[in-house]
Amino acid sequence: MISASARLLRLLSLLSSRPSWTCAELAERMEVTDRTVRRDIAKLRDLGYSVDSDAGPWGGYRLRAGSRVPPLILDDEEALAVAVGLREAALSGALGGDQAALSALLKLRQVLPRRIADRLGEMDDAFVRLPGPDAPRIRPGMLLDLADACRRGERARLSYTDGQGSATVRDIDPYRLVHTGRRWYFVARDVAQGQWRTFRADRVDRLQPTGQPADLTDPPDPARLVSRNIANGPYPLAATIRLPLPLDQALRLIPATVGTHRPDGPDATLVDIGGPDADGLARYLLGLATPLRVLAPEAVRQSLLRLTRDLLEAHTSPGPPAE
Repeated sequence: MISASARLLRLLSLLSSRPSWTCAELAERMEVTDRTVRRDIAKLRDLGYSVDSDAGPWGGYRLRAGSRVPPLILDDEEALAVAVGLREAALSGALGGDQAALSALLKLRQVLPRRIADRLGEMDDAFVRLPGPDAPRIRPGMLLDLADACRRGERARLSYTDGQGSATVRDIDPYRLVHTGRRWYFVARDVAQGQWRTFRADRVDRLQPTGQPADLTDPPDPARLVSRNIANGPYPLAATIRLPLPLDQALRLIPATVGTHRPDGPDATLVDIGGPDADGLARYLLGLATPLRVLAPEAVRQSLLRLTRDLLEAHTSPGPPAE
């Protein structure tokens, strides 16, 4: 006969494997009596697991999210996946700070079976992380507040500091959080202006619910809105080019965070792209090393022609005589 603790773990694993079980099915799988199943269900509830039940001979037990965090049961692959995810969160700061992820990782590693800890150590030895540009950190609590505001669908008062250091307070209708790999962006409708906006999550100072329902009529594609706003950015000059490539290939050549794309027939794509000046944009376009046409403005077209002629002359003019 297995111990009571092992039986509880087995019962929890079964409840997690499908939406509903009858008492008889659980008793048969665990090779115990119906009375033992009912007693073990009560023990799981005492531990914090929310187990719903339906009365009657055809009733069943269902496991749902509880009101507090109970012990988790993970198999080897799940435990390894959680450990790797926590480590990446701690190293990258994707959750706004590394302390919570690091603390959870240390607790998990203390209880990992040796075979899983060894695999994690092998992965640590094999991985090399190339330092990238520092990304702004967000307090994990703020990230949770923003996500919760999106979930509730309730209008909120946003205190925000923009890139120039100007602080504003405005009413917004929260919609979605978008992570670009380096930063979190908060997509919401500015109530006063009636426009959908993107806000850098690390620049949000405070978010206070107002108790009013949010107006989410005709919401945008959040990922596309963030990509367009990042691509167009605070650049003084913008150009429109035509690539003789379908949309999917054009996106691989010029990422969505660099330009705004729209198809021009099945085999071509128009891209709006911003830059510091005509020469800077021309150098970027030349570096793509692919056929393209600059549709506007004329200054970028002329800069690209000049750079192309200079490059051609540098490679066709005779070199210095051999000694």
